[in-house]
Amino acid sequence: MNQETEGLVWRLGSWVISNTVITTWLIMLGFALLALLLRLSGHQKPSSLQNALEAILVTIEAAVAEVVPATAVRQVLPFVATLWLFVLVANLVGLLPEMHAPTQDLSATAALAALVFLSTHWYGIRAHGLVGHLKHYCQPSVILLPFHIISEITRTLALAIRLFGNMMSLEMAALLVLLIAGFLVPVPLLMLHVVEAVIQAYIFGMLALIYIAGALESSEPDSVNREERL
Repeated sequence: MNQETEGLVWRLGSWVISNTVITTWLIMLGFALLALLLRLSGHQKPSSLQNALEAILVTIEAAVAEVVPATAVRQVLPFVATLWLFVLVANLVGLLPEMHAPTQDLSATAALAALVFLSTHWYGIRAHGLVGHLKHYCQPSVILLPFHIISEITRTLALAIRLFGNMMSLEMAALLVLLIAGFLVPVPLLMLHVVEAVIQAYIFGMLALIYIAGALESSEPDSVNREERL
């Protein structure tokens, strides 16, 4: 084990496994086990956990239905719901002792933003075909093509940096308050962290949803307005 690099847990030659990687895989493993558990208990009387998860899924489905076309809700829901829940858990896991929130690592948020970027084009191509999807980058004039490309890149970078910056600043603010006031304010800090984690997960998920909706719709003014409000 090499502790010379901050966040480093284990190194094997050029392969590096950091806290972010370990925590991310633990979260994915937790989701997989939870899904397996719910599947195995599907024929039994619904438990409180199952009812709670179904309520969360219904809420997410309603949010998706308000943004994307009705015919695409079932296609988009699995990806957006998984992304939403993963970011939320990744934001909150830092509250656990000896755990590192992956969203405080720019490499993790960049990977999530890249995933949103790729999924946006995937859904756009499925909805309109490759030519139809690429054609909207030249509308209303081919002169705007470079600006559309720059917009795609900058919004992806902003998506990664926004989540990373907010979660990192929250962690730094909490440390500063603890240094100044000691452990006299643990509950307010805990509540602040939980609220901020939920808000940042919501914003990240909504922006991803808006980008996907923009690729699915033939015209984008409505989705642009929604993004500006966030």
